Amino acid sequence: MSENNPPTGGEGPDHPQGQGVPPNQPPGYGTPPPGYGQHPPGYGQQPPQYGQQPPGYGQQPPSYGEQTPQYGQQPPQYGQEPYTQQPPGYGQQPPQYGQTGTPNYGAPPSYGEPFPGGAYGPGGFGTPQLSVGAALSYGWEKFKSNAGVWVGITLIGVIISALVRWPFGGYGFSYSTDDNGFPVGSFVLSIVGLVVGFVVSTLIQAAFVRGALHEVDGNRPAFGSFFQFSNVAQVLVASLLIGIASSIGFVLCIIPGIVVLFLTWYTLQFVLDQNQDAVTAIKSSFRIISENAGTLVLLGLACIALNILGAILLLVGLLVTGPITLIASTYAYRVLVNGPVSPATS
Repeated sequence: MSENNPPTGGEGPDHPQGQGVPPNQPPGYGTPPPGYGQHPPGYGQQPPQYGQQPPGYGQQPPSYGEQTPQYGQQPPQYGQEPYTQQPPGYGQQPPQYGQTGTPNYGAPPSYGEPFPGGAYGPGGFGTPQLSVGAALSYGWEKFKSNAGVWVGITLIGVIISALVRWPFGGYGFSYSTDDNGFPVGSFVLSIVGLVVGFVVSTLIQAAFVRGALHEVDGNRPAFGSFFQFSNVAQVLVASLLIGIASSIGFVLCIIPGIVVLFLTWYTLQFVLDQNQDAVTAIKSSFRIISENAGTLVLLGLACIALNILGAILLLVGLLVTGPITLIASTYAYRVLVNGPVSPATS
């Protein structure tokens, strides 16, 4: 080789092993690319024979409500139990009305189950308190906003009672006897008058309680709203049982009769508001009043004092004090049974 002829392909100290690559090429020139000579996945594998099924064939899809597998978990095989790892709260029931979002956290008792000490439960608009002042103030505010209806229904009740008493001589056992000492004349009339008077007075009392429940619900009652109850039979049976028990108590020593009337104070509320039968309503009233006797004794005495004051004012005051004390006592009932209580003013 002469000095004037430069080395050609395959010659020279800078040539890479004489592979016929021109000199002064960039790094990696002539190097095979990554994966050169490698086969793709599955290359050379035989396809499934006729009659064979592809992987996963015949597996059942997850049922409605089952969770899909988490990332990296293997799906269950056919016949195996579904996924056992569920997200937090899976399968738990949503909170009921008045409960907090977390189950069992601050969940109030069921409707009709009193809180210890008469604490307030769900369903209200604020935080009603069980006290004499709060109850009477509530009764006054509700009466004031619907005074015309309450005065009118009270007058209607008084007039109906008087009209029923008049033909029967005031329900009394006013009768004469014959020569042999047997009652004659007005005896039968007095018995009929006693039964009719009991039924009418009981239904009037139930109508007033129904109206008070409407007020506490936040539904300002009209005249027809007072008679919106259907369980008349239970109302009459409950009142009859209370009348018999209290009469026996008054005959014994007066005080037992007063105790019976006090402990059965909320019987009609339980019958009309929670549709309980007569015996269950009496038991419910006995339980809730005996558990909160202190506050309710004070409330009862305050209601009696107000009604006495109303009677002193030529009985006209009863048109005001009667509805106020009824609404106040029904307010206390709703607080004790964890029921809804509308705001005093709307």
